[in-house]
Amino acid sequence: MVKRGAVRLTTAQALVRFLAGQYVERDGQERRFFGGCFGIFGHGNVAGIGQALQQYPELLTYYQARNEQAMVHAACGYARMKNRLGAMACTTSIGPGATNMVTGAALATINRLPVLLLPGDVFASRVPDPVLQQLEVPWRGEVSVNDCLGPVSRYWDRISRPEQLIPAAQQAMRVLTSQAETGAVTLALPQDVQAEAYDFPDELFARRVWRIGRPLPDLAALQQAAELIRSAERPLIVAGGGVIYSEATEALRQWVEASGIPVAETQAGKGSLQYDHPSSVGAVGVTGSFAANRLARQADLVIGIGTRWSDFTTASKSLFSRPGVRFINVNVAEFDAAKHAGLALVGDARAAIERLAEAGARVDTAYREEAARLNREWDAEVQRLHDLRHEPLPAQSEVIGAVNRFAADQDVVVCAAGSMPGELHKLWRTRDPKGYHIEYGYSCMGYEIAGALGVKMAAPEREVYALVGDGSYLMLNGEIVTSIQEGLKLTIVIVDNRGFASIGGLSRSIGSDGFGTQYRYRTKGSLGLDGDSGAARALPIDLAANAESLGAYTLRARTLDEFRSALAEAKKIDRTVAIHVEVDRYVSVPNYDAWWDVPVAEVSDSPSVREARRDYEAKRRSARSYW
Repeated sequence: MVKRGAVRLTTAQALVRFLAGQYVERDGQERRFFGGCFGIFGHGNVAGIGQALQQYPELLTYYQARNEQAMVHAACGYARMKNRLGAMACTTSIGPGATNMVTGAALATINRLPVLLLPGDVFASRVPDPVLQQLEVPWRGEVSVNDCLGPVSRYWDRISRPEQLIPAAQQAMRVLTSQAETGAVTLALPQDVQAEAYDFPDELFARRVWRIGRPLPDLAALQQAAELIRSAERPLIVAGGGVIYSEATEALRQWVEASGIPVAETQAGKGSLQYDHPSSVGAVGVTGSFAANRLARQADLVIGIGTRWSDFTTASKSLFSRPGVRFINVNVAEFDAAKHAGLALVGDARAAIERLAEAGARVDTAYREEAARLNREWDAEVQRLHDLRHEPLPAQSEVIGAVNRFAADQDVVVCAAGSMPGELHKLWRTRDPKGYHIEYGYSCMGYEIAGALGVKMAAPEREVYALVGDGSYLMLNGEIVTSIQEGLKLTIVIVDNRGFASIGGLSRSIGSDGFGTQYRYRTKGSLGLDGDSGAARALPIDLAANAESLGAYTLRARTLDEFRSALAEAKKIDRTVAIHVEVDRYVSVPNYDAWWDVPVAEVSDSPSVREARRDYEAKRRSARSYW
């Protein structure tokens, strides 16, 4: 007999119905929060979540994935494209399906992106223990492999009884919709509990709207910040991802046009200001432009907006080197707002920008003109690198330039790892706040294709270009199949370096000659160094054929002109296209006045390593503590 005001459902059915009723609202606009559920079924979830998704297809769309890590990446791409106002759920069986999600969960949490993970778990009753794929810990009977997801989740719970779902689901939504706390949320679901029935209260399934507010920083802190800005001679704004997530780009543009304060951008913040705006000085830090990095070294006040101040942004704390430099940190997360002993403005980026703009600060004309001049000089350097005319193989910068010129303003470029993100950060001319999607919080190899799929799901009206190196492509390419299945066209540019180009360059810089970074046969017991590689010993890898076998329409480009033609042909194709192009792995974009702290062996038999160590010790002295 069902209780009054209740409905008898399995735990899994109740969860699906709950998720379908969750909405978010910001600035008066309501939207459904969950866009669907990725899943791969096994014995740990097929009879629970799997049955519930089959029963309620109109409530929560099911998407079939090929790899558990990849489906979390796709969910991250979706959430980022939605400015964290939308999310996907991901369900797996117990065991390897669950542990495959750990990397994706770490990526979501580090990048502050909402993703709901629903891994199956072993029996809560423990009667059939040990079941297939169960990890047995002799001194703790309740432990399963899902406990691995705890450190990489912002909220974690195991639903050992059906009624526990009621508070746990609401706590999960609290974290998922929090702009400050969001990340991966894990609800581990024992397979027997998923299928158990309970009289769930009707109220659990009522439509609920979670309001995403725009909290203002403390008034006294705002006033202090305004005074610091008015008194600064060379202030510099560093725009992070928070500017874009809070949809503050227009407010930022208005402020810098009135004040003349130049803007540098982090990887996540690229697109905060259009590339050709006279106050835009481009990328900052290790992968930054000379325009941004020169101003950063001379800045007496740095205004970080929505950035967590990673080592790439600060050049391992060597970049902001002017004596007495001060920091103002605008961030919805108190943890980030307190970094660098900065004046913490804890609140929404757009709300804070609007209040700071009211202070009416203005830089002098000479400083404004200096920023505009650097913008022009940097754009000329970008053009040079786009048009190197390198032969016989094109340079990677030329491939980036060709895609950038061909793509429309609203199109999206996606990348994550290798040498390409650094060159994209420098060289991509951003024309839309959502047109640049580089995952650099975790810089996870394999994100590119899956992340691009999530982007396309969130914005099907946009063309999406996934730029992926051969190393990342080989790690995770199965979601090409999902894109074909769902009719979600991606243009995948496979940039073939014949190995790990980024780490090859880093290895050479520390005196190790690119050891272990090329794809070739073992010779004389070793995989060798860059200097003794040969085409005859290259591995016979055909990435284009691989992409074609997964269903992609495949094009091969041997020259830059052929690559440009391939881009035009790809535009006409109605399904996912893969364009393969080989580049010269030894031609890279210069490092513009920035250093990255990568320790070099303190003792070595190699003269090149010893020399690299001396250089490292000299540069390390430039790093400082802002405390």
